[in-house]
Amino acid sequence: MTSNSPDNPIRILLVDDHLLVREGLRELIESRPGMVVVADTGSGSNALSLASSTQPDIIILDLDLGDDDGLTILPKLLEVSSQSSVIILTGTRDPYKRDKAMEIGAKGVVLKENGATELLSAIEKVHRTGEYWLESGAVNRLLDKRRTRAAEKLDPEAAKIASLTEREREIIALVGEGLENKEIAERLRPIVAESTVRNNLSIIYEKLDIKGGRLALLVYAYKHGLVSTQAR
Repeated sequence: MTSNSPDNPIRILLVDDHLLVREGLRELIESRPGMVVVADTGSGSNALSLASSTQPDIIILDLDLGDDDGLTILPKLLEVSSQSSVIILTGTRDPYKRDKAMEIGAKGVVLKENGATELLSAIEKVHRTGEYWLESGAVNRLLDKRRTRAAEKLDPEAAKIASLTEREREIIALVGEGLENKEIAERLRPIVAESTVRNNLSIIYEKLDIKGGRLALLVYAYKHGLVSTQAR
């Protein structure tokens, strides 16, 4: 646990390719007692040099740095300044990129749309406790990824089966009853077009890596308990 005060402030490096954003962040951060911006830059290479020379407590990093990729810069920042904690401040809507940043070393993610209070709170919590600052939904997404990877190690087929949606499982069960596409379409609620069933089956074949069509799907489904042996 680390404390901060005007005499022992949290030292922060800002990395964002928009000068206006950096100037606004500097003003915001330095308005909070116990925080100081030691440097700022919009360049990935400059960020590495500044992180090495200043050894900040916190690095605020944007994922989109114009010509540079924040995901590429992140592990390099942690190499040159191993005691720093990186907090991602981003406007990206792509949860994959945000989650990837956490997986490769970031201690937190703050969305730019969430405002100043959240960023300041994230800086203080990460620095004070060393804990992670996670956005809403990130915990479940990261846990799902870990469960999937664990399943892949234990049973390669488990990950494929886990990727099936509830509707896809329902269609497999109806195939197990011996129904044709038109009959399946009529049994589904709400009722769908026969072409929709065909499309869903194509997706199922792809997810389960099934090459032999309906018969191969039945064999696979019986083997892995996706349909009951009493279904037919």
